[in-house]
Amino acid sequence: MDRFTHLHEFDTGIAPVVAKARDYPAGEESPRHAHPTAQLLYAVEGVMVVTTEWGQWIVPPTRGIWLPIRTWHQVRMVTPVRMRTVYVRADSLDGLPEQCRVLAITPLMRELILAAMSVPVPYDADSRDDRLMRLLLDEIRTLPSLALSLPRPSSAPLQNLCDAMLSRLDDDTSLDGWARQLAMDARTLQRRFQRETGLSFGQWRRQARLIGALERLAAGRSVLEVALDLGYASPSAFATMFKRELGASPSSFFAVPEPMDYPVVRE
Repeated sequence: MDRFTHLHEFDTGIAPVVAKARDYPAGEESPRHAHPTAQLLYAVEGVMVVTTEWGQWIVPPTRGIWLPIRTWHQVRMVTPVRMRTVYVRADSLDGLPEQCRVLAITPLMRELILAAMSVPVPYDADSRDDRLMRLLLDEIRTLPSLALSLPRPSSAPLQNLCDAMLSRLDDDTSLDGWARQLAMDARTLQRRFQRETGLSFGQWRRQARLIGALERLAAGRSVLEVALDLGYASPSAFATMFKRELGASPSSFFAVPEPMDYPVVRE
């Protein structure tokens, strides 16, 4: 049986919010698909790379990715992944994100996602299960979004340029150098990059290197190896950039939050 026949098993709108679990081996990749519900993808363990028509996102265990209704996507497992998915029906989306984005998963959000996995569907309105699911949606509304995406330009020349940079992340060719290769004025190239991706040329290249670094770190490469792969002069220079962009050191970024310690209530 196709391992991905389940992709539309739980998005039929039988309840306002449905949560399901699925585990995958490293290297597995889903086919391109979309859902009639919005979707929060989260990995309790492991790292995913999610690709949509707007770009590419990397999703470690401290992060989740929000996908609006009917957003086509493919998911590649960088490592073995214990995926937990929350499907949200169209009539429950008020105040929730309208675009793809990576969200910081707080300890509370993680526990709500895990608790939601045991909720049977359908469930009664105003029941304990319904209140749990509504609290989960409330928490999504508060989660900060993070710059872990790599927008893809719309024109063929810039797509080819981006593909070339992705294949050689340690290449330091300047904007002027790339403009000469494309027989284009450098200022024109910069304007087109900004218009098509929302990022400057330099910002896009930093994001590409950051995502490349996260993939390599998730696969077990050392900070030294990753720094050299990406063209940094030293591990400290790479670590400084990493912490400035993501607010954590390379060695601590993939740490999974500890389970919440609930107090014991005694009568």
